Amino acid sequence: MTRRQLTDVQWQFIEPYLPIGRYGPYPERLREQFEGVIWRFRSSGQWREMPSEFGPWATVYGRFRVWRDAGVFSALLEGLIAEAARGGRTDLSLVSVDSTTARAHHDAAGMRVGEDLMGALEEAVREQERARQKGASRRNRSDRPSVDVAGSDAGSA
Repeated sequence: MTRRQLTDVQWQFIEPYLPIGRYGPYPERLREQFEGVIWRFRSSGQWREMPSEFGPWATVYGRFRVWRDAGVFSALLEGLIAEAARGGRTDLSLVSVDSTTARAHHDAAGMRVGEDLMGALEEAVREQERARQKGASRRNRSDRPSVDVAGSDAGSA
């Protein structure tokens, strides 16, 4: 038997968030099943590798799916945050709402560019565009097959 995943105080906090339907689970197995879910995500093991002390893996997986679909884990997280806030133990400097990186135009980002620098940058872009177009026109000319204007068939008519 492995050591408990949760302390009694932690379990007293979590237990009210877990729904108990008309047909089960038996309350004495509820903690073991929840700890089985914790074991699964802590160990990164497969559900089938779960130690038997948590109950049959299929039962624990079924409970996890029911709890996930019922929003138990979201409610538990919100309850934990609310409890920490009540106790004055929140540190919002560690909260990350979204870590997506979005790049914005320098005007949107608040970058200040002087008129001289902006003019030089715009001129460099124009030169680059002209060079690109010039190179494209050269490629187009060299790709065309050469045609004999005088025509080698002219004398045969």
